[in-house]
Amino acid sequence: MRKIRSILTAAVILVFFAATAMAMHHAIKIAQKDDVGKYFTDTEGKALYWFKKDSPGKSACTGACVDKWPLYYRDTVAAPPGVSASDFGTIQREDGKPQTTFRGYPLYYWADDVKPGDTKGQNVNNIWFVIDPENFPVK
Repeated sequence: MRKIRSILTAAVILVFFAATAMAMHHAIKIAQKDDVGKYFTDTEGKALYWFKKDSPGKSACTGACVDKWPLYYRDTVAAPPGVSASDFGTIQREDGKPQTTFRGYPLYYWADDVKPGDTKGQNVNNIWFVIDPENFPVK
């Protein structure tokens, strides 16, 4: 009986930690840098970007663009404090892939951001930008 109870306790602990890890995997965070301001990151600290040529519900980044600007997608998103979870959604792209959105705009990574905290994609060609949730969409 003691052995069964120990196994059950271990199983409950594993499920709890697995669920916590999965929830963290879907978390969006807000980071801040002096030269960039506030911006979204994924749970690992990688910056998320938006594309000026996109429109709400539609991505204009196709083909080779997606190689440089990989899609950000999670089934569900845990919004950071101060941001409504309803601001996040999902679109089905023309290539059939799902992509997470913020206030309707698709989210991306920048392939040249190698480590957490990199924001090398900020202002690339004056059409790619990090997302400040307090000032988005930019007017």
